[in-house]
Amino acid sequence: MIALNFTVIKLTLCLILGILVGYFYPFECTTLILITIFLLTGLFIFHLMSNKPFKTTFWFGCFSYMAFIVIGMLTVFSHDQKQFTNHYSHHIEPTENVHAALTFTIHEALKSSTSYDRYVIRTSRINAKTVNGKLLLHIKKDTLSHPLNVDEQYRAMVQIKAVTPPLNPNQFDYKAYLARQYIYHQIFTESQKLVNVKPGGHSIFGLADMVRRYLNSKLNHYHFKPDERAIINALLLGQRQYISDDVYSHYAHAGVIHILAVSGLHIGILLLIFSYILNPLERLKYGKTIKVVLLLGLLWSFAIITGLSASVTRAVTMFSLVAIASNLKRPTNIYNTLTVSMFILLLWKPMALFDVGFQLSYLAVFSIVSLDPMFYKLFQSKYWIVDKLWHTFTITMAAQLGILPVSLYYFHQFPGLFFMSNLVIVPVLGLILGLGLLTMALSIFNALPHGLAHGYGSIISTMNDFVDWIAKQDSFLFTDIPFNGLYVLASYFFITALVCFRFKSLYFCLKMILCGLLFTQIAVMITAYRAPHNTLIIFNKSRYTLIGHVTANHMKVAQNLNQGHSASIKTIKDYALGNHIKTIENESLKSVYVLDKTSLLIVDSLCVYNVKSFRPDYVLLRGSPKLNVNRLIDSLRPKLIIADGSNFKSYVLQWKSVCEQRKLPFHYTGERGAFIINY
Repeated sequence: MIALNFTVIKLTLCLILGILVGYFYPFECTTLILITIFLLTGLFIFHLMSNKPFKTTFWFGCFSYMAFIVIGMLTVFSHDQKQFTNHYSHHIEPTENVHAALTFTIHEALKSSTSYDRYVIRTSRINAKTVNGKLLLHIKKDTLSHPLNVDEQYRAMVQIKAVTPPLNPNQFDYKAYLARQYIYHQIFTESQKLVNVKPGGHSIFGLADMVRRYLNSKLNHYHFKPDERAIINALLLGQRQYISDDVYSHYAHAGVIHILAVSGLHIGILLLIFSYILNPLERLKYGKTIKVVLLLGLLWSFAIITGLSASVTRAVTMFSLVAIASNLKRPTNIYNTLTVSMFILLLWKPMALFDVGFQLSYLAVFSIVSLDPMFYKLFQSKYWIVDKLWHTFTITMAAQLGILPVSLYYFHQFPGLFFMSNLVIVPVLGLILGLGLLTMALSIFNALPHGLAHGYGSIISTMNDFVDWIAKQDSFLFTDIPFNGLYVLASYFFITALVCFRFKSLYFCLKMILCGLLFTQIAVMITAYRAPHNTLIIFNKSRYTLIGHVTANHMKVAQNLNQGHSASIKTIKDYALGNHIKTIENESLKSVYVLDKTSLLIVDSLCVYNVKSFRPDYVLLRGSPKLNVNRLIDSLRPKLIIADGSNFKSYVLQWKSVCEQRKLPFHYTGERGAFIINY
């Protein structure tokens, strides 16, 4: 492809490779520094050996690419504060029962859960030690609790606990998600136990939070509905934590969830609005330069106010380069512009590479740039409205095609009416953003007419109602689609072949399609080989027993939940999707499972386990049976005892203590996760 001829794109790919290597296979800092010195020395030597200035050789290119791979690895290492001695994790007790005096600053407010208000905090002191690092703070909701503001400092006696890993296979790994944001521990407390400390100053995030609270206080004078206020905060202030779960799910099912996250679409519209407003400055002597400076100031001010999220930073970086190039009449290439913005963002936040929003955002933009011109040429109309509708369709199709494999991989669903919802909402988004800026500006000066505020709220409510209607068309929402990483790679072979139609010969495109077909067959075979065939899984489910028995893409589920079909249980659904299981059926809980040469005995609250001449390999305790574990071990002599989530924690601790004394393996699903028996 022509795009790969640009040096910055090749170097960015090397940087991405380095970040992946540094994340999955971390090296010691000393080793990385020595490798970097070696590569830089080699670059200098090969440059001196070159006959002509700036002439590159094969070895010079190889050393350059390797140097950027190592830079990516160093970037991962240098951004992880856990690698440094002053990180709080090096100054806490390994046991979770020890309390510590923690002094911290509120860094970010997150979406509240049912029982807790949640915040990201930065530590400054543990007991008498000066430390740093981020933690997750949970404050129990009560009538006396009040929201905490960014940059407020507090002190409290707390237990610092490790974030719980996923306890069931194919469950969302929240621990890994937080670790990519450099959050490794969490604390639970109550608002009454927090002691306010005099703040030391305001950070840029604190100032942005003050601006957001000030703007919201101005909007309080007008009667916006809660859902309207939530959408305003999401679109104009980048704060999605106020959106209700119902509204969020409606936007996801309608295929317009990207509307709620400030990204390239929003920044592009704002750039057009700001550029139009500042056009009169071009009449001045240095008007174009002044206009560019003001545009950059407005864009980055908006980015700061919205919290400098990865999507906003990416979009503002890219459009800043576009604004500079277009207003100063400098030639530019969109692939270079996109890649430079990606390069800068990854140097600043290397873990953004693993962020779903980052991946979807760049894939969508690259797809629009590559595929939209080809789709748009398929049909030409002399009527303006038809042409605009067609162009909206081609842009939507290009973006959706680019993100579809990754979207299926993460979310396992496809909104069939995405085109209809985008065709209506995307053109209206410019009006909503423009009126939103006007509403905010007038409200600051207390000059916002109530009629305008009511009209603006009505537009947002109408948009919400339309999205709600689209989301309720269940027959067009395709859910529970199994899609793994191999299928993602195979899909992009075909998308790359489609892109190549613009730049390469038909012969090359056919080769790419054949390679895609071959890779698809390999992906199907590997998926079938890795799928569980004869497996029994004892899942962890709080207060309940949940057992899955898998044989050849078929799973029988035994459970005591008071719910409907087992396929509706999220734990089962996640496992079935992750392992491409086709059918699920219910069965009753058994007392004995004979699995080829392996056997499992289940002991419930009735404590019936005296089975003559039967020696089970595993014993599952469920329903908090009142039994003598020593007697059970002596009579059954199992290889391992399992306790699931249906048992009282006090009982589990007693059983675990006895097993440790008897030196018998003990597995509690509430600590070690689901127990899997392959036979």
